[in-house]
Amino acid sequence: MRKQVFYILFVVSLVGILGFSYISEQAPVTRCRSWGFISSTSGKYYSSPEKIVIKPWFGRHRVYGIFMIPDGYRSDRFVTLTIPGEKTYCGGLMNAGAQFIEGISAQPGYHLIKGQFNTRIAVWLIAQGKKDQLQQPSNWRLGYALKKKK
Repeated sequence: MRKQVFYILFVVSLVGILGFSYISEQAPVTRCRSWGFISSTSGKYYSSPEKIVIKPWFGRHRVYGIFMIPDGYRSDRFVTLTIPGEKTYCGGLMNAGAQFIEGISAQPGYHLIKGQFNTRIAVWLIAQGKKDQLQQPSNWRLGYALKKKK
């Protein structure tokens, strides 16, 4: 009887820990919330990625695009992926302001930003036969606007 109680408590604890780790590891996918996008009266511009990497079978954080935006501009907090017939997906930004990422060098007066998507999204889209659309730079977008002067 004592062993059964121990095993039950062990299994319940294990499921709780795994459930919590699953929920907390949702990044870099995120909901497209309006607070993550900047609005600008001076105009907003959009960039498509210089490079797209889609290798979800190599593990986490292997679905991303590398964007180049001009210095003196700030970007949205999200990168979006819009595939016709699907909803718009948002991903998080990494390495903001870098000059060199994954073999891509920023041009003078520009910097690079890496926008990542969740591996599960890529696997789901690939399973639906949308890998070609996932690789289209025109389906990826990062908004940016001129920084406000203080």
